[in-house]
Amino acid sequence: MKLLLLVATLVTLGIASSSSSEGFCSSNSCDKMAANSERTFIAVKPDGVQRGLVGDIIARFEKRGYKLVALKMMTASRNHLEVHYQDLKEKPFFPSLIEYMASGPVVAMVWQGLDAVKQGRVMLGATNPLQSAPGTIRGDYCIQTGRNICHGSDSVDSANREISHWFKQEEISDFESAQINKWVYE
Repeated sequence: MKLLLLVATLVTLGIASSSSSEGFCSSNSCDKMAANSERTFIAVKPDGVQRGLVGDIIARFEKRGYKLVALKMMTASRNHLEVHYQDLKEKPFFPSLIEYMASGPVVAMVWQGLDAVKQGRVMLGATNPLQSAPGTIRGDYCIQTGRNICHGSDSVDSANREISHWFKQEEISDFESAQINKWVYE
């Protein structure tokens, strides 16, 4: 959408010709670019940070071809975490989850790419690490559900809510990666 607005603005200003597609996308390639712009929220939990796994987790998403568009390390307040995990408020483990998540720094990230939410969950593995396949992040790095090192959005709606909860709009970088666009997507 932003790209189409940019093209329309450039055409209006006379900087680009609407008949010239060089450097701009055709409607088909614009559709592909839009499909590649899905975003997901991934957070390395305090156990993952304490164990020094942040770099390995980032590397897995980068090697897969996803683009990191936002990242920050912070110790989240209880209130912030209660809003984040609001859908689990009635669960018996909720108080211990909040205590654990507030116990140390978290690395919050926004990843972008084709089917980022679903594929992010697949890369993380099952919530219970003992049910996670080897090769997944949880299958390779953890054993218990209560220390499963990462959070990943479970739907596009959840991703949008979580991203806006953890990041201000200006903290998210909207840039074109020459490496990803040309070498990951057709």
